[in-house]
Amino acid sequence: MPGPEPFWKTKRLAEMSAEEWESLCDGCGRCCLHKLRHEGSGALSFTNVACHLLDLGTARCSDYRHRRRRVPDCETLTAQSLRDIDWLPPTCAYRRLHEGKDLAWWHPLVSGRAETVHEAGISVRGRAVSEREAGPLEHHITAWPGRTPRARQPAKEKTP
Repeated sequence: MPGPEPFWKTKRLAEMSAEEWESLCDGCGRCCLHKLRHEGSGALSFTNVACHLLDLGTARCSDYRHRRRRVPDCETLTAQSLRDIDWLPPTCAYRRLHEGKDLAWWHPLVSGRAETVHEAGISVRGRAVSEREAGPLEHHITAWPGRTPRARQPAKEKTP
């Protein structure tokens, strides 16, 4: 007999507890990459340059609790703000749920392991550079943060 449905399938984003909301973050770090908004057209370009608070090894914020004080333009996501944000990556759980999609297989809430987001090639681990070392953002424009990679589930281990 199957158990109860997980909270992200039974609740709207606005109905989630703070703990449930925070658990939706898969730890990919893509939202912590700088984006450029082009004057005139309003077009968005992604870069591989990470906020100085992003730990490039773990793809997690090194001071999440105080990030808004240390980085005033760091966005705090809410169910309401998702309506106006166009820069979240297509892999983002908040975006996926807002668009009526389910969480992907590699999301830690689905897989049960935080490492699957890295194993699937979703995270910025090994792909980002710190803003402290990057130089001009215009030199770091790249498309991958705005795309969903063709992530495949790792092969199941065969039992003898």
